[in-house]
Amino acid sequence: MKNASRRLFAPATLTLVLLLAGCGGNDATQPPPAPHAITSEAVGHYCGMNLDEHTGPKGQILLRDTSQPVWFTTIRQVFAYTLLPEEPKAIRAIYVQDMGRAPAGGSPPSDAWIDAREAYYLIEGGAIGGMGAPDALPFLHEEDAQASGRRHGGRVVRFEDMPEDYILGDAATAPQNPHVGHASVGASS
Repeated sequence: MKNASRRLFAPATLTLVLLLAGCGGNDATQPPPAPHAITSEAVGHYCGMNLDEHTGPKGQILLRDTSQPVWFTTIRQVFAYTLLPEEPKAIRAIYVQDMGRAPAGGSPPSDAWIDAREAYYLIEGGAIGGMGAPDALPFLHEEDAQASGRRHGGRVVRFEDMPEDYILGDAATAPQNPHVGHASVGASS
């Protein structure tokens, strides 16, 4: 009888261990999922508009419980999503488009996705984003962000240093460099 219980107990224990190991998974040890390509079905989370109808950098957030990205037409919207308490916090990856690869007056190429937490952001420089309001411009390289700042004004910040009042404040009254006129995103960076 003792051997029979061991034979029943061992497989049951192994099954339980495997089930528990699979529950929730440890996202910290897994590489983040790759960014998705913008398609004609990509619609901004807050505005409900197609992303391919707007110029400037876009963003996407990949959540743990879904395979579809949450799309954003502006960079400020990406940050707002991470700050607002009503939005999901099971974030696996955040991607923004590198403006260092954008042609003058245009949008970054479709493969210009970079990790948002590693980017350098030019803010308060007069750039107008895809929704017609002041926006942050993300860059992969700090020297590109600084060079754009020298030409257009503003200051460079990192993801963790992005001012909450810049993100959640009124876009019409967001701090801007008073010595620089508004430029559309993609303007010769």
